[in-house]
Amino acid sequence: MMIKHTKETFSQFSKIPRLNLINSCMGYKSANLIATKSAAGISNVAVFSSVTHLGSDPALLGFILRPNTVPRDTYTNLKETGFFTVNAITENMISAAHQSSAAYDASVSEFEMTDLEEEYLDEIQIPFVKGSPVRLLCRYVNEYQIIENNTIHIIAAIEAIYYDSILDREDKWLHLDKVNVVTINGLDGYALPQLLKRFEYARVNQELKTKF
Repeated sequence: MMIKHTKETFSQFSKIPRLNLINSCMGYKSANLIATKSAAGISNVAVFSSVTHLGSDPALLGFILRPNTVPRDTYTNLKETGFFTVNAITENMISAAHQSSAAYDASVSEFEMTDLEEEYLDEIQIPFVKGSPVRLLCRYVNEYQIIENNTIHIIAAIEAIYYDSILDREDKWLHLDKVNVVTINGLDGYALPQLLKRFEYARVNQELKTKF
């Protein structure tokens, strides 16, 4: 039996059930930690489920920031320095990663309040998350105000990619389930995906082939 909720019915839900339904109904999302540093040198790290691929040439990604009706340290920091890092979350990091979503004061580093550790690579002044198997150094490029709900779509260029050698394949496709990279369901559910099949490029009037 299918359950049906229309806009008229789910809009009458109390806040938490409505958030849960709308955030989980579109499926699994990427799970990443975005790390920044303020001009004053205070590190910040927070969990995000909205990081998405925008293009490969040039290499671009985007993510959504909620309205700046309250202080958003990630936004303030990346605008001050122009850079941030994106770090994949693994199964053994999920508790610490989720704790980073707490509303800590801007003067407090989430790295100090959780089991997450900052790490610096190649003299880059923005922190990466130690132990993350895939880490991206990103440069702020642009932002777009989404007027329908006052959120901000941040656009960034990928300046460098670091990843665990166990993920590497000849065609540079990263086999993420080898290192237990997780996804997010809704706002607070973490899931461990399993690769089922990888396909060759689909072409019209040709039999679809699998890679493995």
